[in-house]
Amino acid sequence: MKKIKIAAGLAHVDYGHIADIVKEATDAGADYIHSDAADMKDLKNLQLMGGHQIIAGIRPYTNKPIECHLYTEDLDRLFIEKIAEVGTNMLIIPAEHFIGSQLAYIVHYCREFKIKIGLMIGFYTPLSFVEEAIYDIDRLHIIVHGLDDTDGKENWGWRKTSLDLVRRARKLIDEKNPRCELAIDGGIRANNLDPLIECNPDVVIVSSAVFKHPEGITKGVQTVRKAIDEAAIKYKL
Repeated sequence: MKKIKIAAGLAHVDYGHIADIVKEATDAGADYIHSDAADMKDLKNLQLMGGHQIIAGIRPYTNKPIECHLYTEDLDRLFIEKIAEVGTNMLIIPAEHFIGSQLAYIVHYCREFKIKIGLMIGFYTPLSFVEEAIYDIDRLHIIVHGLDDTDGKENWGWRKTSLDLVRRARKLIDEKNPRCELAIDGGIRANNLDPLIECNPDVVIVSSAVFKHPEGITKGVQTVRKAIDEAAIKYKL
């Protein structure tokens, strides 16, 4: 059975206890720590979180790779240098904002500072945004949440068109760059992930499903792990 990795997303957490939270998620079996960071434009409800200061604070409390998922319209070499210095393993950026020569510079900077680079396909962003860059990236990161099936706060459902998008992304990776990870992110919980797992992702990002689980973080990780593994077996991955 293929092991699909769990990335514990730090979007819905108590930042006053961030180190303890990260340690518990690590001990419970999370494979990655996923730190969302945002500027003052994109993701306005989560501004100024998850950058190099947060990563510096949590790095001593986990031996797992830490990825910085940056929601931004602007990015320079200094930001990449700062997150690399504090032990970040991957930078994930929105494909719709970084195309052409500026993306080439970003890929070069990430290689210079020895961190991996991922491109995010955002809400309703077409897969075509990554077709030229697919050979040079380490992750294709698909946002799958939608507008329906939401409590308006922390729990979002995924949009049904995501299944086709993730299948096409899997095919693109397998044909062009098999070493690239395929990740799915947004609105994913233990009770709704089964159809997405059939699409054969490599990484599943979960936040509220882990950090807001009624029985605690450890139980949240275990519940998601069980659901992923059962689906992987079901679909013979």
